[in-house]
Amino acid sequence: MTQSHPRISKAVIPAAGLGTRFLPATKATPKEMLPVVDKPAIQYVVEEAVSAGLDDVLMITGRNKRPLEDHFDRNYELESALQKKGDADRLAKVQESSDLATMHYVRQGDPKGLGHAVLCAAPHVGREPFAVLLGDDLIDPRDSLLARMVEVQEQRGGSVIALMEVAPEQIHLYGCAAVEATEEGDLVKVTGLVEKPDAADAPSNYAIIGRYVLDPHIFDILRKTEPGRGGEIQLTDALQQLAADEKVGGPVYGVVFKGRRYDTGDRGDYLRAIVRLACEREDLGPDFRAWLRSYVAEEM
Repeated sequence: MTQSHPRISKAVIPAAGLGTRFLPATKATPKEMLPVVDKPAIQYVVEEAVSAGLDDVLMITGRNKRPLEDHFDRNYELESALQKKGDADRLAKVQESSDLATMHYVRQGDPKGLGHAVLCAAPHVGREPFAVLLGDDLIDPRDSLLARMVEVQEQRGGSVIALMEVAPEQIHLYGCAAVEATEEGDLVKVTGLVEKPDAADAPSNYAIIGRYVLDPHIFDILRKTEPGRGGEIQLTDALQQLAADEKVGGPVYGVVFKGRRYDTGDRGDYLRAIVRLACEREDLGPDFRAWLRSYVAEEM
């Protein structure tokens, strides 16, 4: 288990979705640009990749996603205005996003599903292992999920997916994994995968959440993967093939995550994420928590 595998340096962030659950806010604004307190959701995701040592980031975009590129680019007019005002704090915040990582962009011309979006990254990634981070899942920076997944892949090879235990009545909302225990408490071996099963058919209550570290053989499988659930090319279906045949791309492991996760793809969870993160901020938390307690006491 001490075998060394190639170091991972590239992260892929699919961001071509239409964000229909947040209409009309997302009619002209990408859902990834919706603010979580005072930063767009997508910036949290890029920061997570960078903190795990992945400073080469490819974003898979689509139509009307130009604001994503603008956010991670320089804004010389704004920077000049802030510099002239002597507003060093805001200037640093504006420059922070453009200095985070080496950013690349490619368009997913047709919305054919997550598997197709990942396949769009093949020319950039080449034959190296790489990470995939979904923008709807924000992982608290105090919980090093992605770094742990990278560590597992570099030690064991194959692919690694993030898993979280959910209530049986929620498993139909996720991809689901059949697993076997390993000698490491937070690590399981994945023996099978199914996309959004009915509770009665689910092999476990281990749900796949939006972090993957993938062997490049996944591209070969995705090129041959037929559309599955929802008429889309499902990444889960391709991973099932990797799990079923370790000779092609190695085994599939799962890191069981028990930390703090914020689902910004759901309106209710999006609001809860904002409240939780605002409460924990040193600059906002004390006053906001006091107001929140007062509001709950008076209005609820």
